[in-house]
Amino acid sequence: MLDKFIQYALHPVILISVLSAWLLIDSPFIFFGTVIGLHVVLGTLEYVRPARQAWVSPALNKLSALVLVVMLFVASTMVGVLYDNQLLGPLSQVSGLLGLNFWPHSWPLLVQAFMIFLASEFIWYWIHRAEHKWTFVWRLSGHGAHHSFKQLNALNFGLNHPLELFFLALPAALIGMLFGVGEAALGATILLVTQASIAHSNLNMSSKWIDLFFTTNRHHIGHHSMVLEQSNTNYGCATLIWDRLFGTFIDGDTQECGTGPTEPTLLQKLVMPIREPRDTTIAPS
Repeated sequence: MLDKFIQYALHPVILISVLSAWLLIDSPFIFFGTVIGLHVVLGTLEYVRPARQAWVSPALNKLSALVLVVMLFVASTMVGVLYDNQLLGPLSQVSGLLGLNFWPHSWPLLVQAFMIFLASEFIWYWIHRAEHKWTFVWRLSGHGAHHSFKQLNALNFGLNHPLELFFLALPAALIGMLFGVGEAALGATILLVTQASIAHSNLNMSSKWIDLFFTTNRHHIGHHSMVLEQSNTNYGCATLIWDRLFGTFIDGDTQECGTGPTEPTLLQKLVMPIREPRDTTIAPS
């Protein structure tokens, strides 16, 4: 029964739950509470019902990954503050000049959240695609570090090179500052984090209908393949809409993840913008 629930119902149940919590619970801690609850659920299920037993991380490795994610989350918050301080004025002027201050604040919050979600993912799709197309962007963002993990789980959603935080925070900053989206931005952020976590999870989820819109872990794990042709597809971390529209969506089984046959050490991951491991197979040339 649990296996069937994970396979067919877990993904939609999680999405409905996190969005309902955001809409119904008026608390300044709703974002943190939602993300913590999400990872307790995903982490527990990854331990008791993993899709790939070989990907089950020892407790110490899981704890180390959690500490890194928390540190990177704090750093990403600081990047967001930096963008606010440096970009808010100029982008507000651009917004005024171009007449972009037409955001439909009177529309239902859920509709607004999905609009922000799609717009943010549209920007990220092209940033992410550029990371895989051009060596300069791949190195500058340190994107190879995110791809270097041989074993994926939900926590991998936040394991990025510190340099990539500037790229990851950019879509939300641009949407927020250009359009003044307001409180719906929180719902979109919760949805984006939830989707990114699910997309990296080590669970057997195969809700075929949901992948018409949302990214599933089957398709995002394919993006983490160490086979170049697979890795250069499915760029949407949260939605597959833009991949389907621009011809980069594929559906196929993934045999092995990573940037190459071996996983780099933490130090090697940090220096990947300067020097990549010799066995890297998916970096743009």
